[in-house]
Amino acid sequence: MTGPGDVPPGIIDRLRPVCLALPEVYEEPAWVGTRWRIRKRTFAHVLTVDPGHQVAYARAAATDEPVCVMTFRSPGDEIAGLLAAGHPFFKADWGVDVVGMVLDEAVDWDEVAELLAESYCVLAPKKLAALVDRPPAPG
Repeated sequence: MTGPGDVPPGIIDRLRPVCLALPEVYEEPAWVGTRWRIRKRTFAHVLTVDPGHQVAYARAAATDEPVCVMTFRSPGDEIAGLLAAGHPFFKADWGVDVVGMVLDEAVDWDEVAELLAESYCVLAPKKLAALVDRPPAPG
């Protein structure tokens, strides 16, 4: 296992306060990278993909170069829209509701915050999800 240092500190510094502001969330080292959990459920995981070691991630992100990615949960009705947008989004090869996002220099941190809140709400108990401020549903 590699440590959480494989993710650029600036990215962790952007993700950490957003995730830890959600009710009952805790952070821990993952098998590689860092993950944030509600109870025992991972709603966000960030790592730098090394194509020689994280083959499934590299294949899903369509990369043969090291790249920082975040995986998160998405409500079923939003997955198609994210994937249709193309880069930076990709479908992870595991979990029906798991989506990946490349965190590069063009990342929209406001969008990341919204995606993290949605991911949390997918997995959190309803009473905790109800405490999260989310943008109103379109239409």
